[in-house]
Amino acid sequence: MNAGRAGVCAIAIMAKAPRTGEVKTRLSPPLSAAQAAALSTCFLEDIAENLVAAARSAPIDLYVAYSPPGSEGMLRSLLPQRIGLVASRRNGLGHSLLDAAEDLLAAGYGAVCLVNSDSPTLPTGVLVEAATALARAGDRLVLGPSADGGYYLIGLKQLHRRLFEDIAWSTERVYRQTLDRARELGLDAVSLPPWYDVDDLASLRLLSRELLGGRPPQAGNGEAAGPGYAAPRSAALLRRLVGEDGALRRVLGAAAAGTREER
Repeated sequence: MNAGRAGVCAIAIMAKAPRTGEVKTRLSPPLSAAQAAALSTCFLEDIAENLVAAARSAPIDLYVAYSPPGSEGMLRSLLPQRIGLVASRRNGLGHSLLDAAEDLLAAGYGAVCLVNSDSPTLPTGVLVEAATALARAGDRLVLGPSADGGYYLIGLKQLHRRLFEDIAWSTERVYRQTLDRARELGLDAVSLPPWYDVDDLASLRLLSRELLGGRPPQAGNGEAAGPGYAAPRSAALLRRLVGEDGALRRVLGAAAAGTREER
C-alpha cells in the first residue's frame, strides 16, 4: 500500500499487443492483417499520448493493462516511459477489467479508470472529467457509454465485483446492465459524454470522417459530440493508406476521397 497514491487516479488502457493477425480482426477486410495491426499500434500510441495530456490537468498515473503474457517488450517500445504495465491475469474481458481494477486499487490508488484501446479520438477533457468525478468525496461509479451499447471507460473507487458479474460482454446490453448492477449496490453512477469505438467498418468510416474529413461524431441528440482528440498517428496512417489504396478509399467514402483531393 502506497499512502501517497490515495489522492491519485490510476488510468489504464485495456490493450492487446498489436500483433499481426491478432488485433482489429473485424477490420480485415477492408484492411489487410498488417494494416489492421498498424492501425491498432497507432491507436495505442495516440491514446497513450492523450492520457499524458490529461495528466497535466489532474492527478493521474498512467498504465496499460495488457495481454498476452510475454508481450511486455513490444508494448514498452511503443509507450512513453512514464506509463506502467500491468499484466492481465485471466482471459476474458470481464476478468481482465476486474483484475486490473483490483491490482491498481491494491497498489494504493484512490480511484481507477479503465479505458478501451478502440477510441483514439476520445476528448482529453472526458478523461479529466472522469478523474475529477472520482476525486469527489463518496463512493461512485463513472461510466462512459459507447455508441454500440457498451462503455469506453469505467471508473471506480472501491472494488465492486458485482459490476463485472452477469454481464453480456461484447453486446449492446453492457452499459445498461452495468448501471443495473450499480443500482443493486446503491452506488451513485456518473455518466460521461457518449463516444464511439472503432472495431468494424462502420466505425472505421466514422473515424475517417472525423480525422480526414474534419467532421466530429454526432451525439444521440444529433449535436456534435466533439471535438475529439487529434490522434495524429492514426490520422497520418489513414491518410497514407487511402492515398495508396484506391479500393480502400472507395470503401471509406467521401472523407477519404476528400483527403485525396487535398493532397
